[in-house]
Amino acid sequence: MPERKILAIIQARMGSTRLPGKILADIGGKPMLCRVVERARRAACLDGVLVATTTRAEDDAVEWLCRERGYVCTRGHPTDVLDRYYQAARQAAADVVVRLTADCPMIDPAVIDQVVGAFLAADPPVDFAANRLPDDRTFPIGLDTEVCTFAALARAWSEAGEPYQREHVMPYLYEAPGRFRIFLVRSARDHSHLRWTVDTAEDLELARRIYAHFGGRDDFTWGEVLALVEREPSLAAINAHVQQRTLGDQA
Repeated sequence: MPERKILAIIQARMGSTRLPGKILADIGGKPMLCRVVERARRAACLDGVLVATTTRAEDDAVEWLCRERGYVCTRGHPTDVLDRYYQAARQAAADVVVRLTADCPMIDPAVIDQVVGAFLAADPPVDFAANRLPDDRTFPIGLDTEVCTFAALARAWSEAGEPYQREHVMPYLYEAPGRFRIFLVRSARDHSHLRWTVDTAEDLELARRIYAHFGGRDDFTWGEVLALVEREPSLAAINAHVQQRTLGDQA
């Protein structure tokens, strides 16, 4: 089989309802978006990392930051995120698309490699792989990695009709048994109670404390973060009360 171009697309926008502008919030001396991009770039499986923001004026700041840092950035539909992904992947001639989000500063390149590796190794081949599904999660919230073929993404783009399917990109691929072949990657232990994404001020405080512990570096692993929060449970308590959004909720 010829080599396939594997592209990570990081969705990023300034208009969060719970924490506006969060993706440019400072974490250890760098904007959160930079933390996510630079950690994702360390994944050995990826041929490229792209930031996909919206055409809204408020997201000019995202494009400016990407230009300043040398990141590839595309702009697309503000609410039809599936279209934003499809257009970005099509223009980049991606064969495999990895979906990441800009509010996950602890995303681990090893987890990206693990999920993509499972996707590529699946026999028979699969259309979609992830390390979480809405009702089945073992990794901490904030390590979410979803992978699909461009062909599957294109079919979803063509067929998905519900607003939540357009907003959350991948539901059409996994919610109907038999529609696509899917594979779920699980952690050896259940860490689904841990919250390492950033949707609220409490989430941001935890992220800042974790980065401060590691001296502002961003090459730490999720295993190191896990060891830290297990050793210092007061850290996990900072945002333990925050409810995770579900499909249909606004980010």
